[in-house]
Amino acid sequence: MSAYEIVKVLHILSATVVFGTGLGTAFVVWRANRGGDVAAIAFATRHAVVADWLFTTPAVIFQPLSGLWLVYEVGYGFTETWLLWVYGLYALAGACWLPVVGLQLRMSRLAATAAREGSALPEAYRRHMRAWFTLGWPAFLALVVVFWLMVARP
Repeated sequence: MSAYEIVKVLHILSATVVFGTGLGTAFVVWRANRGGDVAAIAFATRHAVVADWLFTTPAVIFQPLSGLWLVYEVGYGFTETWLLWVYGLYALAGACWLPVVGLQLRMSRLAATAAREGSALPEAYRRHMRAWFTLGWPAFLALVVVFWLMVARP
């Protein structure tokens, strides 16, 4: 395998990790919240934070580095229209994801405290959850379009 093929495979795998981990943790946290069990919510939010640090963060860092290297190797112009859309949509997803990480940390702490004390989740948790859920949609949709752009290269 050439260096190009290795980087391309790693780029695709890291894109899958970003998208899949995001979708997976969102589903688990959302389902735990729908169930209402504070201990389950604490468990889900704690592990969503861990998944973001272990999987999403390295992949999010690797993605633009490998993508730019691939653009250079293939010989595309860095300012081709479809690539400008990719950069912008990836930046939009990142702009949504960064606050989500902070929200997840706060949600995890609030849920852990409520579970430990045997109390209900505070209103602050519910506000964070609404913001977390709301920010997830533009990030998700932006990445869907990025996947399409990567395949179609219009």
